[in-house]
Amino acid sequence: MRYVAAYLLAVLGGNESPTSKDLKKILDSVGIETDDERMNKVISELNGKNIEDVIAQGNGKLASMPAGGAVAVSAGGGSAAPAAAAAPAAGEYEWRGVATGQFLLSLVTA
Repeated sequence: MRYVAAYLLAVLGGNESPTSKDLKKILDSVGIETDDERMNKVISELNGKNIEDVIAQGNGKLASMPAGGAVAVSAGGGSAAPAAAAAPAAGEYEWRGVATGQFLLSLVTA
């Protein structure tokens, strides 16, 4: 991913055909070590292609991928309601999951 990001930065900066030297300069400026084999693979795959077209094709592929939030439900015996976890006491912090994959740390006030 670092090589793709460096390639995109170089293109965004006006270099339509970045070389490994260009990518190394970008990555070295932020202290990232490079793997020449991987970097050259990215360059060979993207060199000569219109970046906007490559991004549009990728977005089309991503749109066709299922991104479900399906939850497996057990049909086993036991109580109908799941066991509730102990609620934090007032003044404590709790982590709550957010649908986007981020987490929110909130102060319990009640």
